[in-house]
Amino acid sequence: MRIAIASDHGGFDYKAPIIAHLEQLGHTVSDFGPADAQSVDYPDYADPVARAVSTDAADRGILICGTGIGMALVADKVDGVRAAPIQNVNFAHLFRQHNNGNVLCLSGRFVTLDDNLAIIDEFLTTEFEGGRHEARIEKIMREDDPAFAGVARS
Repeated sequence: MRIAIASDHGGFDYKAPIIAHLEQLGHTVSDFGPADAQSVDYPDYADPVARAVSTDAADRGILICGTGIGMALVADKVDGVRAAPIQNVNFAHLFRQHNNGNVLCLSGRFVTLDDNLAIIDEFLTTEFEGGRHEARIEKIMREDDPAFAGVARS
């Protein structure tokens, strides 16, 4: 699998061991930075990963910041991306199974490296269930369309 990855300073210390783990599993990893732990603005690193996933240059994305929240906010605004901050294996499973999530956002400050590696493994091995979830994904993705006027309320 082709995986795009980036962090900010809050997730930088986890990035190298995560890349090593992914490569050990046989994945191809594109590192979108940063190159060191200096303070950076997370939107500048979340955007290229999300765009790599959106344009099929990567199959999945992994973003790491202090909480995972900021990265998720940025990535999810890119057309075709379904990003979420995930803090445990069960959430990672459901994120893939029900939401066909394609960008995983991790916490570098509140979740251990070992727990993040387990989350990543679940994210990469869980298949989208499809079925009743297909229509829900279509409804989520219609929000990307600027012509969508929103759900009409009666």
